[in-house]
Formats: sequence, structure tokens, C-alpha cells
Amino acid sequence: MRILFTFVNILAQVLNIAILARVLLSWIPLDRDNAFVRIVHEITEPILGPIRRVLPPLGGLDLSPIVALILIQVLQRVLLTVIAGLA
Repeated sequence: MRILFTFVNILAQVLNIAILARVLLSWIPLDRDNAFVRIVHEITEPILGPIRRVLPPLGGLDLSPIVALILIQVLQRVLLTVIAGLA
């Protein structure tokens, strides 16, 4: 169970960092063919895309990263609670 607990924590941290990197990259004019930019987009788009389709647009402001970060934190805490209960 300790391995699963650690895996959930690391996965949540990696996703949080990837989403924050994507936000920062959106402010910097980089080529989309850049390998780092592509990797960050490939990691985050499966999370941010569905949220973006559900959220109404707010004057050009993309709130999907904020919602994603909150959802990841909530899901992480729920999973860790369940894992701790099973142990």
C-alpha cells in the first residue's frame, strides 16, 4: 500500500507541475514544435481539454488550469484517504 500511496502523491505532483508549466508557457512566445512544449501539451491536454469544453468562456480568460489544479488536489486527497483506509 505504501507504494500506491507514493505513486498517487508523485502523479499528483507531476500533473500539478505540468499544468503550471503550461500556464507559464502560454505567456512565453515559444515555437509549438519545441519538444518541451509538445510534451507539456501532451500531458496536460487530456486534463484541460474536457474542462475547457465544460467551462463557459470568461472574456478570453482560461480558467481550466485553476479548475484542474483544484480537481487534482481533491482527487489526490480522496485516493489517499481510501488507500489509508485499506491499509
